[in-house]
Amino acid sequence: MKGTVLYDVKDGIAILTVDNPPVNPLSDGVRTGLFESLVKAEEDSSVSGVVLTGNGRAFIAGADISEFGGNVEGVSLNEVFNKLEYCTKPVVAAINGIALGGGLETALCCNYRIADKKAFVGLPEVNLGLLPGGGGTQRLPRLVGPGEALKMMLSGGHVPATKALHMGIVDKISENVVEDAMTFIKEVSESVENHPKVRDKNEKMIEARGDDKVMLEAQALAAKTRKGQFAPGQIIKCVESAINLDDFDEGLKKEGEYFLECLLHPQREAMIHMFFGERAASKISDVPKDTKVMDIKKAGIIGSGTMGGGIAMCFANAGIPVHIIDQDQDNLARGISVIEKNYDFMVGRGKLTQDQKDAVFGLVSSSLDYKDVSDCDIVIEAVYENLELKHEIFKSLDEHVKGDAILASNTSGLDIDSIASVTKRPEKVVGTHFFSPANIMRLLEVVRGDQTSNETLATIMAIGKKLKKAAVVSLNAPGFIGNRMLFGYTAQANMLLLEGALPHQIDQALESFGLNMGPFRMMDLVGLDLGWRARKLGGKESPLHAKIGDELCEQNRYGQKNGAGYYNYSEGSRAPNPAPENEATYEKISAENGFTRRDISDEEIVDRCILALINEGADILSEGVAQRAADIDVVYINGYGFPIWRGGPMHHANAMGLDVVIEKLNKYREITGNDVYKPSEMLLKLAESGERLGEAPAKEDRKEKLDFEMSSVANNF
Repeated sequence: MKGTVLYDVKDGIAILTVDNPPVNPLSDGVRTGLFESLVKAEEDSSVSGVVLTGNGRAFIAGADISEFGGNVEGVSLNEVFNKLEYCTKPVVAAINGIALGGGLETALCCNYRIADKKAFVGLPEVNLGLLPGGGGTQRLPRLVGPGEALKMMLSGGHVPATKALHMGIVDKISENVVEDAMTFIKEVSESVENHPKVRDKNEKMIEARGDDKVMLEAQALAAKTRKGQFAPGQIIKCVESAINLDDFDEGLKKEGEYFLECLLHPQREAMIHMFFGERAASKISDVPKDTKVMDIKKAGIIGSGTMGGGIAMCFANAGIPVHIIDQDQDNLARGISVIEKNYDFMVGRGKLTQDQKDAVFGLVSSSLDYKDVSDCDIVIEAVYENLELKHEIFKSLDEHVKGDAILASNTSGLDIDSIASVTKRPEKVVGTHFFSPANIMRLLEVVRGDQTSNETLATIMAIGKKLKKAAVVSLNAPGFIGNRMLFGYTAQANMLLLEGALPHQIDQALESFGLNMGPFRMMDLVGLDLGWRARKLGGKESPLHAKIGDELCEQNRYGQKNGAGYYNYSEGSRAPNPAPENEATYEKISAENGFTRRDISDEEIVDRCILALINEGADILSEGVAQRAADIDVVYINGYGFPIWRGGPMHHANAMGLDVVIEKLNKYREITGNDVYKPSEMLLKLAESGERLGEAPAKEDRKEKLDFEMSSVANNF
């Protein structure tokens, strides 16, 4: 069994310490230990009360996810909670650190809760496609009210101890939780006869009966922040049961039924896949765990535009001083002003206090002189995509920045090896592809050059974690992972437009599938003129898939930037409005290129665009550009708006069945004649052997299996 519970008696108080490092999940050994320790405390006449706490930095960080869907060994969680709630001796939860999911549910079964001032609590199960299945949906509303409980459970966010005290989740905050809990339990064991049980607190439930406002607000919140997800609706149903059922145990029974539905739902597998996928992505298969990591004490940024400013905010937010260089004083002043306005906006929204804003903004400095980044441990170039310009910048950086510093390029697709070649430190050069806006978007593609050292890679991955990014390693290949896949996806969307579908139909079909934004809304946002201008400058003819977009640019329709693209836009608004005037252009370009426009179903739209992603992803995996299938999913969910509840394009392919994927690819290859639908050799081999993406090594010559096992990282939850 995994984990145990240490039992000790001091001054007549039984101290139960959960010991399941590093974060004390409720594994079978912990559950059995808790049950047996409570029995022992009850049977000891010298014990007047019980204090429950955790070893290390955690109280209890939640359930052991590796046990989900399998045979549960030892004592069940419900048995433990029942024993805890009906213990004949008063029980205090001494919350010494994180108490999430089943950890908070454990504390809610105790009579009292005292928290360390640095502790935080939460019920984040919704992030895994689940609901709090240990009574959380029934007990938390009884303490804080159904409205606040629903906000906590639907957001999956963490609540710091001070706020938890204000909300009524904990009874007291302390700097010495175990000692104070012992003192407290001695007092109440002598002065209180009937110790409170959360299950008996029905006042807030009775108050909420007949009030539809709470449920309507929760449904609106779920629709806005959890679009397409199954678990939020089940959470709302659970709280509705808590409000309307007089019998607490009937509410628990309903929670159990709804939890089982979530557990069996395919979204649960997809979202847990992503949970472990992000953690696996941080591990580089051929970089030893003990590789030295540089201490990054100061960062430099070259370029004060949107990307440079956003990246600078990432470092400042992490408490790392950052210095921005620009060649133009007006640009620099404008960039610094935008950063300050972003922080002022956060103050206005209550995300930062004025003192916090002053402290974090105080970490940002700027100048026009490269000498001012000479003492930086990492310098990130963030100028526009021009290889010659980047060569010039890296030559200057190599001359001015200390020799052991890392030089990184925020490129979305340029050759990192070419950039590294102009320096005397190619082993210190790496790609760091942040996504815009960099201070908000979680994805960071880390591009590994031929000579990038293990130390450089390990340091960048560590920095990614400190910046709270989902970092994924890519080999230095055109488009890396994300943009290489995006090309085929958008090209097929444009081909569908040529063949007869309209932008709003294509966007709606893919947004109904779950994408945050359809391809034509995305192209309008980015700007249709970028590729068009590059082709005109190079004297190149428009490729077939770009002909309609380039024709719109000839009509001065560039997208949101000038209020007209595939859609029309009102001044000051990003909301797309129909552009029926474009339809004549669509018909003209289609006819000129030999297409007879036809009705196209939503199913074909989704199939063709998503299959293009899957097929290219399989090629990327087979070439070793990505380490593992889950890395590709992490990229697409965190950088390109793919729905998390589908688990990313590669997991979605597995869910479809690779034989079905191949059948559909062959079907659309026959219909379109397009080789983008020629099945990847990797897909064919896996389908033939009955394997799934991620279940076999990405390259034939790789010795390590690149997929991950849930059990190996379960304790991170």
